Amino acid sequence: DILLKDGQGGPGKPWLTVILDDYSRAVAGYTLFFGSPSAIQTALALRQAIWRKDRPGWQVCGIPEVLYSDRGSDFTSRHLERVAADLKIRLINSTVGRPRGRGKIERFFESVAQVLLPRLPGYAPARTSPEARLTLGDLAAELEPFLVDRYHHERHVTTGCTPHERWASGAFLPRMPESLEQLDLLLLTVPKTRRVHRDGIRFS
Repeated sequence: DILLKDGQGGPGKPWLTVILDDYSRAVAGYTLFFGSPSAIQTALALRQAIWRKDRPGWQVCGIPEVLYSDRGSDFTSRHLERVAADLKIRLINSTVGRPRGRGKIERFFESVAQVLLPRLPGYAPARTSPEARLTLGDLAAELEPFLVDRYHHERHVTTGCTPHERWASGAFLPRMPESLEQLDLLLLTVPKTRRVHRDGIRFS
């Protein structure tokens, strides 16, 4: 619920895709963008979730064993299915009316909507149209400190500790890809359809 300058001379509402660690409730990665969700935007969020962060204090990383999601087209794409197979991630899409883990992610979005957005220019709850003053980059610059410095250090009512504490107490070694280049190749390369013909294999 915020209006931003969309870079094309008008206001627009951004979209936020988040990868949340099920155990700790810590945010592992996110992507902030204009337009409709897509497999590439989801792959960008997953890239940040998996790789080590440059920001001090944000230790959450690693290839997840399981990725729970809703049945949006960005999560049910062939691209993401292939990524999950290559990284040995079990991809589980929620059944209609029974969204696995929906309450956990909704609690995070409530924190963003109730704590972060109301103090920013352009905050636009229902039936309001304020002036768009911030850019997508401006919002990103506000969002990341909110995640790492505030949300990760607030005690969670269900777990009884902060996301940062719960992640740090997990005592496990994250499963990591061999390199960032390998990860990019898997996540950000759109696979081509292969068709076998009598005279060879063709890509389209």
